[in-house]
This record gives sequence, C-alpha cells and structure tokens, in this order.
Amino acid sequence: MDNRKIFMRTSLILQRLQKSPATLKEINTYLERNSNQYGEEFRVSQRTIGRDLDKIRSMHQIDIVYDYSRKLYLIDNEGQPEVNKRMMESIDILNAMHLADGMTGLILFENRQSSGTENLYGLLHAIKNRYQVSFTYQKYFEKEKTHRIVEPYGLREYRSRWYLVVKEAKKGEEEYIKNFGLDRITDLEITKKNFDLPKDFNLADYFKFAFGNIVPWEDAPSDVVLSFTPYQGKYIKSTPLHATQQILVDNEKELKIQLKVYLTYEFIAELLSNSSQPIPLSRIPI
Repeated sequence: MDNRKIFMRTSLILQRLQKSPATLKEINTYLERNSNQYGEEFRVSQRTIGRDLDKIRSMHQIDIVYDYSRKLYLIDNEGQPEVNKRMMESIDILNAMHLADGMTGLILFENRQSSGTENLYGLLHAIKNRYQVSFTYQKYFEKEKTHRIVEPYGLREYRSRWYLVVKEAKKGEEEYIKNFGLDRITDLEITKKNFDLPKDFNLADYFKFAFGNIVPWEDAPSDVVLSFTPYQGKYIKSTPLHATQQILVDNEKELKIQLKVYLTYEFIAELLSNSSQPIPLSRIPI
C-alpha cells in the first residue's frame, strides 16, 4: 500500500482527535470528507482504522486510548501535553509537504542554518542514561574552538533554537549550570562515564523565571508591571512575553500585565523592542 497515503490518513485521524474525542464512525466520516476535498481515497474499513491507531502509537509515540464509558477514542495527553502538541505540529507540517509535492514556489520556507537537531537523539540517550558527553564548541564571537566534557541535565528550546543544559566542572572553579547551543556543537561523543543528577534539580523549575537562557546565580526574580497600548496589547495577548504573564487591566485605553522574571539583558532588550507602537501594515506605503 502507498506509504504516503497511510501517512496522510493517520495524520487526518490525529487531526480529528485533536478537535475532540470521536467514535470510529465519526473518524471514518472525517476521512470521507477529506477524501472528497483532497481527491484521495482515505476511506477504509473500521478494522483498518483500528490498525492505524496502533501505527500512530508506535510511529509517533502518541497514545490513543478508548473510553469505554463514552465509547470514544481520544488522545491521552497525561504527562506530556507539550510533547504531543509539538509532535502533532510536526506531523501537520510533514503532511502539508507531502501535499505540496510538485508545487515548488507555493510554499516558502525560512532560509536558516542548521539548528543542531542531528544531535538530539544522541544527547537524549546520554541524558536518559546519565552519561557524560564531550564535544567541540564554537562561540559566535570567538575564533577559537574549545573542547568540553560535561554532565548533560536536559534540553531546552528557546526561539527556534535548541540548547543543551549541563553542569561543567573545571579545576579551581565553582561548579555551575551552563547552556550550549546545539547549532555550535560538533564532534559529539557519548562517554560511558556516569554522573549523578542532583535529586532536587528540575529543568522546568530552574528556568521558571528566566527570560531567555540566563539564570543569574545570586539575583532573585522581580515582579514587573508593563503597560501597552490596546494595539500592542493584541500581540502581547496572542504571544505572551513570558509564561508567568498575568493580565491586570485590559480595556480600550491599555493592556497592563505583570510578569515575574530575572532582570537580565535579554529581558531589557525585549522591552526596548516593544517600546514604540508598531505601524499598522495598512499604513505602510508600498
């Protein structure tokens, strides 16, 4: 059977279950509707749909469970909602790329450098098994490369870049946590030397009040209140500045929000970028 069609069909099943739980009949109705829309035959037997659900579990690590009380299938997000969300976003993009085959010029991708994702699998293996890793690192503004041996604590994404969170110990220096951009890592090697992760370390808690990748050693997070025009406020509400963002005032005069963050250079730079009201696109001369 056409693997492309199987991939597209399983993607459509996930799309349907993203909207709400559904019966097998409702899933097949959704497949039938999209068969007419895309000019492909996605309709299959309920038995095949059952096998597709098993493929989704094995290929995408997204668990589809059956609620016997309601007699519905649903996506089990317990424990990893963000992972499932990102996984489904990636599947949607891949599905769109399949549909765009032979349609060069209709989809414009961002021209960007490698983000270092080729090292994700190896680093996850090292993190899971508590193995030290070594690599060569090239900072943006330094010509010399350095060789690092670190204890990997976790991985973090920030503004479409991936970072390795580690503890690096040097002779005569205090041990502290650092971040390394995956796009600047080369010659990655996973050692068989184990390390102990501190029992009280939690990646989400460590970055809870960080804006960007900097977590000051001694400074405490500050409560910050910001005011925006209603026009700016639409962007701030749709794309919050920080996970701690709370709306204090939202009316025809202003949007006032409160954040709890470390006052770092990255945060100040973000404030400066929002210091003046953007010009509506309709007012920009072409």
